Amino acid sequence: MASKLVRHSHLRALSFSINNYIRSPHFSTPNRAPLSYRLFSNASSSSSSSARPDKSTGGFQRASSLKDLELTKFASIAETWWDSEGPFKPLHVMNPTRLAFIRSTLCQHFSKDPNSARPFEGLKIVDVGCGGGILSEPLARMGATVTGVDAVEKNIKIAHIHADLDPVTSTIEYCCTTAEKLVEEDRKFDVVIALEVIEHVANPAEFCKSLAALTVPDGATIISTINRSMRSYATAIVAAEYLLHWLPKGTHEWSSFLTPEELVLILQRANITVREMAGFVYNPLTGRWSLSDDISVNFIAFGTKNCQ
Repeated sequence: MASKLVRHSHLRALSFSINNYIRSPHFSTPNRAPLSYRLFSNASSSSSSSARPDKSTGGFQRASSLKDLELTKFASIAETWWDSEGPFKPLHVMNPTRLAFIRSTLCQHFSKDPNSARPFEGLKIVDVGCGGGILSEPLARMGATVTGVDAVEKNIKIAHIHADLDPVTSTIEYCCTTAEKLVEEDRKFDVVIALEVIEHVANPAEFCKSLAALTVPDGATIISTINRSMRSYATAIVAAEYLLHWLPKGTHEWSSFLTPEELVLILQRANITVREMAGFVYNPLTGRWSLSDDISVNFIAFGTKNCQ
């Protein structure tokens, strides 16, 4: 369980950087609130237009925030979601660390017992861009009422098949749809999660507005992505895709990455205040990821929707 506070000087520096960025002439955000972050180290493991499924792309729902090329790319490898040694191996290895952050922040925010086997009992959670369900399933096992949505029909079929193998996870509601469509249906959730998704959408600002619209007042929104830094280009693209072959070539486009400052600003404009942020760092000796105050490559943010 992630619990250790890290260097206050680093927190002040990050908060100072973001607040100065907000005050710059390039941005004007009403009702600004001061930012505070609890980063972790040494932790354990817009409007939309619909279309019929397109068989050439594995069947998917189109919406303004989605890139058709990205959908086609992920549809082509949908059958490998539960192959822990396949194209999605990095997500399988990172999953325990992502869950450590989610468990810690949600238990703190909703006053849940972090030591409980089912700490998310009573919470409605939507996993946006759920893929084959590798995050949705552990969330359901922790007691949450889970809805998993993905724009790729193949992903949803794989998620359904795998979830049905366990009575606990068979309760997950999987839908081939988009966040925008859920907003049109006036769906609301206590927690909205979108991990490793925002770097694949065409319009991050509109996407975040949809996530905010799905979140109940004082509910939680959690987003993870990759920082647009030279280090991320070297590690997440050059090394991961071309040298180590952890990911298929072309999985990521560096220009689509967001910096932590940019993500905070986008979420603020969507009425979500970022409360905590952490980085993910990989140890090649152990083959494991851990939570850290290093947000130069992979990072995750927890925010709450402002009450109006």
